[in-house]
Amino acid sequence: MYSKNDIVTITIDDIGTEGQGIGHINGYALFVKDTLPGDKVKVKITKVKKNYGYAHLLEVLTPSSDRVKARCNNATRCGGCQLQHYSYEKQLDYKQNKVRNCLIRMGGCEETFIDSVMEPIIGMDNPFNYRNKAQFPVGRAKDGGVSIGFYAGRTHSIIDCTECHIQSDISNRVAEIVRSWMIETKLAPYDEKSHTGLIRHILTRIGYRTGDVMVCLVVTDIRVHGIEGLVDRLKVIDGLRSVCLNINKDRTNKILGTDIVNVYGDNYIEDYIGDIKYRISPHSFYQVNPVQTEKLYNTALEFAGLTGNEVVWDLYCGIGTISLFLAAASKRVLGVEVVSQAIEDAKVNAKANGIANAEFVACPAEDIADYLDNSASFDKYKSPDVIVVDPPRKGCDAGLIDTILDISTERIVYISCDPATLARDVKILGEGGYRVERVRACDMFGMTVHTECVVLIQRKHT
Repeated sequence: MYSKNDIVTITIDDIGTEGQGIGHINGYALFVKDTLPGDKVKVKITKVKKNYGYAHLLEVLTPSSDRVKARCNNATRCGGCQLQHYSYEKQLDYKQNKVRNCLIRMGGCEETFIDSVMEPIIGMDNPFNYRNKAQFPVGRAKDGGVSIGFYAGRTHSIIDCTECHIQSDISNRVAEIVRSWMIETKLAPYDEKSHTGLIRHILTRIGYRTGDVMVCLVVTDIRVHGIEGLVDRLKVIDGLRSVCLNINKDRTNKILGTDIVNVYGDNYIEDYIGDIKYRISPHSFYQVNPVQTEKLYNTALEFAGLTGNEVVWDLYCGIGTISLFLAAASKRVLGVEVVSQAIEDAKVNAKANGIANAEFVACPAEDIADYLDNSASFDKYKSPDVIVVDPPRKGCDAGLIDTILDISTERIVYISCDPATLARDVKILGEGGYRVERVRACDMFGMTVHTECVVLIQRKHT
């Protein structure tokens, strides 16, 4: 049995769901961050369990043939990227296998069956500088200066970094402009422990097709001295459309508060997915990788198999991104989202695009059947031919799964950002009379362990 602080040499032979390398010594498994299959490494054991443990990487003795030099000097410290040291080709293999293994181990699908329905992962042409949204935490540096960057993994310690290689270059530039402005105006960064200071976060949104730029400061007080000076500095950025303040006075880890105060320009930006234009506010959910989003949504549209005669439910619809994308191929689409502001944005987006066959309701997805039963004006949506779901990481609410099983819709297109909760829901739907027909992963988050995938789930016919 091994003990904490033991130093051992192991060869990494697998990789875990969070990107840690896994090596074995005399049958005992060790999880080691920043290692890859094929690495021979010297490690120091940090935690010991009965059948496995954790270790800290001391030295790579012989690197894996798949190891590459990370672009970012902070890659091993920052919690944003877990796989910068892994070749991109192998990152795609890892994500494909992650989806596959979840569907087999947790989804109850047979291995040979999954291999027959799983299609090649959709990779990125450029897995860097793809993010159209950044959320930089702001804090006090040890030397008393302003620290802006990203949290170290599983902590709220800020790694000072405004040259993030997966963010837009514009977002990185905004962070540096805000830093110099804060230093000049002597505005205090926020301190989580004492709940003092003014500037908590810098939120940016970038329109990939339009070039629109939004800068939103998350602050503890509406009174921000010298904000006009910040606007003047930001005007050097082409496409600046919105500068606003978000007021968050709560002792919370939640980034955004409720209230938005517009300082310059509009309180939104606009961007396109395909031919559909969307209005995006600070609170809006909008996919962070616009190039891959279009590929993802085209895959969902293909899986839906629409002929123009179908009634479609789009559950967890956000600002209507998928709803409006599907509307041209459907008879009618009903978008459902619990966040009322997102529903208002969805209605605006539908009107701006001249789309008349999409309607939206503010309602928890799991309550949609009851909502329709009590709303005579929505009778035309009571029997959907296709249900599209794009839930958060926790997957579909149990009540929603029950609703889907009760109405026995013909096809479900499940868009997932978490293969584990997808697999859980696939198993429940399988036990309720449905069968997986197609699976395709899409890499939306290069250099990280995260992946999206689309699954077509068809009702069985006996």
